[in-house]
Amino acid sequence: MSDTLDKVVSPDIAMPHAFFGRAGGRSKGEVAGLNCGLGSQDDPARVRANRRMAADALIADAPLASVHQVHSPTAIIADRALPIEKRPHADAIATATPGLLVGIVTADCAPVLLADEEAGVVAAAHAGWRGALAGVTDQAIGAMIRLGARPKSIAAAVGPCIAQRSYEVDEAFPEPFLEEDPVNARFFAEGASGKPHFDLESYVAARLAAAGISSIWLAGLDTYALEKRFFSYRRATHRGEANYGRQISMIGIAPPER
Repeated sequence: MSDTLDKVVSPDIAMPHAFFGRAGGRSKGEVAGLNCGLGSQDDPARVRANRRMAADALIADAPLASVHQVHSPTAIIADRALPIEKRPHADAIATATPGLLVGIVTADCAPVLLADEEAGVVAAAHAGWRGALAGVTDQAIGAMIRLGARPKSIAAAVGPCIAQRSYEVDEAFPEPFLEEDPVNARFFAEGASGKPHFDLESYVAARLAAAGISSIWLAGLDTYALEKRFFSYRRATHRGEANYGRQISMIGIAPPER
């Protein structure tokens, strides 16, 4: 069934990877499709089946290491699958273990996949505005460096996330970004209502560039607007829906040929 899945891939990353959309999968109702969010109000068996389906679309039978996401800057290193019930609280995960996939889930936040093909090191990061501002991508890169990667050799891809045109925020929202650096005003624009709109994708890309990453690919796909392709927390909230799904993004290192 992997051919029914919607996979967004970066042309700059040769490692097995994908930002999956909501197409395919076994979930029903408001979270119909490939819902991979363990925290959603969905049948856990269906969520696990969806995650397995996505993983098999990249590396057949590969174990998956994921984390309990808490909008933090914390990155961990994994060398094996992590039990779902004991996942560490973190928002980025790196590995140098062949045959292992690392993954994160999102529903408007920016998924970031990183790879140093030469060093054989990959990472996945969940960059919501809190985590992005706190440095989750910096921590992901730091974890990769500890495994032997070099920033100049890392290719990064920022997957589908909420676009600036869909991301209205309140007047106080820009303050911590401007306190970090006044130049961050470039990531805000006034919307039709007069309130600021935040460009999460560009901000994440700027953080990656500041960390020494020169190869940065942007998917440019709006999770809020593209209802048929992606889950969106904000869209579900605006509609008063009781539940929302999460799409998964994964990357790994192909196992040695037998």
